[in-house]
Amino acid sequence: QLDLNLERLRMAIEDLLVKLAKMFPKPKMQTVFLINNYDLTIAILKEAGTEGGKTQLHFEEVLKSNIAIYVEEVLLEHFSDLIKFVKTRTSEDPASSSDKANIGDVEPLVKDFANRWKAAIELMHKDVITSFSNFLCGMEILKAALTQLLLYYTRLTECVKRVNGGSVLNKDLVSISSILYEIKKYSRTF
Repeated sequence: QLDLNLERLRMAIEDLLVKLAKMFPKPKMQTVFLINNYDLTIAILKEAGTEGGKTQLHFEEVLKSNIAIYVEEVLLEHFSDLIKFVKTRTSEDPASSSDKANIGDVEPLVKDFANRWKAAIELMHKDVITSFSNFLCGMEILKAALTQLLLYYTRLTECVKRVNGGSVLNKDLVSISSILYEIKKYSRTF
């Protein structure tokens, strides 16, 4: 009986948080609200001394899924063309996508990324610092976002290598090691 009541309480709390989140006009702010509250709920459950059981595990899963949503939202805010291209034009099978992209498709993406990537990462950092009440959680979210950005950019560079005449863009490609350096720089913040 107690477990059933605790489960109903967990569902009521989650429903309330989702309803309150919908009061924010922007989806990104809704996600930030949910992440902050799920993180706080988990901290309270951990502080209670017990492992939190099913309730804590459930909130940890919901937190992970909302972090993934936030990561995609923040990346789309700064790198939407790159992400759309990578998701539509590249695939895991190099043979199937090499004939789809041409130099005219990838050149603007490569040059835009080269011009804006550091400033965009700085904006993402500032956004995370001001959005999340738990600094460590915020830094993990930023690290996840930067890692996902690195994966998208790696897929773009692989596509550039397969494009006929893509070698002319080598001078504009940002090296993976430069991006990794920036990720490490922001990871050392705490």
